[in-house]
Amino acid sequence: MPLSQPRLHAVSEAEATASRLGLVHRPRRNRKTDWARRLVREATLTVDDLIWPIFVMNGQATRTPIPSMPGVERLTVDEAVRAAEMAAKLKIPALAIFPYIDPSRRDPTGSEALNDNNLVCQTLRAIKAEIPNLGLITDVALDPFTSHGHDGLLEDGRILNDETVELLVRQALVQAEAGADVIAPSDMMDGRVGAIRAGLDANGFEDVQIMSYAAKYASAFYGPFRDAIGTAKTLSGDKRTYQMDPGNGLEAIREAALDVEEGADMLMVKPGLPYLDIVWRLKETFGLPTFAYQVSGEYAMIEGAIRNGWVDGDRIIPESLLAFKRAGADGILTYFAPRVAQALAERG
Repeated sequence: MPLSQPRLHAVSEAEATASRLGLVHRPRRNRKTDWARRLVREATLTVDDLIWPIFVMNGQATRTPIPSMPGVERLTVDEAVRAAEMAAKLKIPALAIFPYIDPSRRDPTGSEALNDNNLVCQTLRAIKAEIPNLGLITDVALDPFTSHGHDGLLEDGRILNDETVELLVRQALVQAEAGADVIAPSDMMDGRVGAIRAGLDANGFEDVQIMSYAAKYASAFYGPFRDAIGTAKTLSGDKRTYQMDPGNGLEAIREAALDVEEGADMLMVKPGLPYLDIVWRLKETFGLPTFAYQVSGEYAMIEGAIRNGWVDGDRIIPESLLAFKRAGADGILTYFAPRVAQALAERG
């Protein structure tokens, strides 16, 4: 019996092209369907990644819009409690609290920061009384409280480091006493993390965490934030003698190493998107929980573009936050937190 001949089929143009390319690896196979893309996704965004920064002010039952941050408002303490209730409902893990201090209460030494019944402390107590399991993060720096707008004591145009640190320790203690779960020193004074850790421990606050602004840059992205806390017009000079030079990356590792050695529990990079390389470096180097702050200028640019119809907000906001996760951040401080949390909840 004659041997059967192999069945031949016409070679299509597509098959001929594939044959000519000789491809073994085709990365697009993992992108061909929605289920496949979800299955191989490297970075994901969840509500557990969000910290919501809020601005508080004196008064009652009032919300004041911040023009340079469309959609963001200053809240009186009772309204801050309502915001905290919403955060808890949306399962946002924590709020970060920043005060707008009445100008009459500001002075050259920022003495109101040491008042155990100041605006921050009132807010902490009010929220803890209603939502005790919501994490509360407080900013330790003097700039909202000083008449000159700097983060430290100012003498003849120079920021005094060691004298400022002594005040920061006292500021941290009044906040811890009022219910702060996490102390976040943003002042960039040398040695402040170690001094605050020692002060907390010596006064029975061993369990209060420190989230160090390990790499905080002297950035132009902070403008709307300074409007929000009322220091934009009061700041004399700039902050380049204590905040980091935007051109430096290796210095961020050294700064973070010092904070880790001094007892920081978590590290933060500020601003966020322009400094994703710093987020990556710190996470890779130290392996500590690492956070990034999507600051006011970043928010204003994105929100402004959304409101002008130039970009799709439902897509650009989560994409911007995914960038932080991809760079190694464990969480993000973002003014978009409630919007993102709501979208994630609706998606299920």
